[in-house]
This record gives sequence, structure tokens and C-alpha cells, in this order.
Amino acid sequence: METTPTAPEPFEGWEQLAPGVARRRMPFLDVTVGVVTGGEGVLLVDTGSSVAEGAGLRRRVRELTGRDVTHIALTHGHFDHVFGTAAFPGAQVYGEMTLDAHLGRELSALRLDAIGHGVPEETATEAADALVRPGHLVDGRCVLDLGADRQVLLVHPGEGHTTHDLVVVVPGTPVVVFCGDLVEESGEPQAGPDAAPGTWPGTLDRLLELGGESALYVPGHGAVVDARFVRAQRDALAARFGSA
Repeated sequence: METTPTAPEPFEGWEQLAPGVARRRMPFLDVTVGVVTGGEGVLLVDTGSSVAEGAGLRRRVRELTGRDVTHIALTHGHFDHVFGTAAFPGAQVYGEMTLDAHLGRELSALRLDAIGHGVPEETATEAADALVRPGHLVDGRCVLDLGADRQVLLVHPGEGHTTHDLVVVVPGTPVVVFCGDLVEESGEPQAGPDAAPGTWPGTLDRLLELGGESALYVPGHGAVVDARFVRAQRDALAARFGSA
């Protein structure tokens, strides 16, 4: 599978993907976080693996944009994507319709998963105790208006990496799609106990419909990819798990 090289040079760790759209690869687990800037709001896509990592992100987003994060979109409920949310007091937090219940039910398991991946026990416990659950639940899709003609689409394209995956589609030239772990570049897609592997290929078909052939697809882990990579990963998942 081939990846699409990101032509713009990183600015202090950020990759500029389109005007007002950037992403950062975190050193721990190579997790992607994204930033989308509008005239009135700043959206952060995922928040990192700990409260301290989230606090570092808060500072770096302010350095990049000159403003604080106003909105957060959580692509799914795994610790490395949600445990930094408490570092953004006052931000409006969005997640797929069932994410809130999932986080409440699985909080202890998330803490243990973090420890199992190398997060110090004290750090994982702090993040679990402080975890901010989404106050805005997305039923299918919603449009988030960040001002100055910057509208972002939050979509649940179907089940795959989890049953509550949420993607962020940023219109423009190019279109940028933050995929969460529905797409992974730095390793094989992971299917844990909350995955829906049989429906994952069809979900990627809908993801491709949302972004189109010329979009930049931003995986939850790894380098930015193109539609051809996503299609090849879709075919590999269908061969691995079958397709519903």
C-alpha cells in the first residue's frame, strides 16, 4: 500500500494539510490529533493519552492558532484518543451517539488498557478519574459551524474499529478526512473486543464516498494517505474478516 507524501513542512511538529487544517503525530503510540480553525472556533480532533499529554496539546494549539480549543471531536473511545480531554475545560465535546454510555461502562477497562500499553499507573488513574464524557452526541451526522464559512461535518459512517466510530470531514481544497482508527497506516488495523469487523469494509466504502478520490485521509496512527490506500485497506479487511 502506498501513502501520500505530505508536501508542507511541519511547523514545530504540525503538518499543515490545508488552509486552517493541521495534524500532529504524538510520540506515544504515534497517535494523530487534528486541528481545524474557523473564524470563531478551534476544533481539536482527539486529545491524546493522558491529562498531561492533553495539557501539552492545549499549549501547542494555542501557539499554532493563537486561540484556545473551543470544540473537541472524539473519533472513538479508546484511551489514547480520549484521556487528554480533561485538559480542555470549557470545550464542547462531541462523540458518536453511543460513546457516552461506552465510556461510562468501560472506564475501568480503559485504565487497565492504558497501563498495559505503558502508561504509568498513577497517570492512567488520574486520566480515568478526570475523564470528560461527550456532552454533544452525534446521531448519524451533524454540521459544526466554526465561523467564517468554516463548517465541519461529523459523521458516524458505520461500525468498524469500534461500534461508535466518528469521522471529521473538512471541506476545501483538498478535502481532509480525519478517520480515527477506521484507517491505520503505521500498522495493521486493530480489531479489539469492541470492533465490528464484518461491517468494517462497508464503513470504509462510505468513508470514501464522504471524502472522494482527491481527499487527504488522516489515519488514527501513521502518515496521511490517499483514497487508493483506504480502498486497499478496505479490501484487506474484507479478506481478513469477510464483509457483511
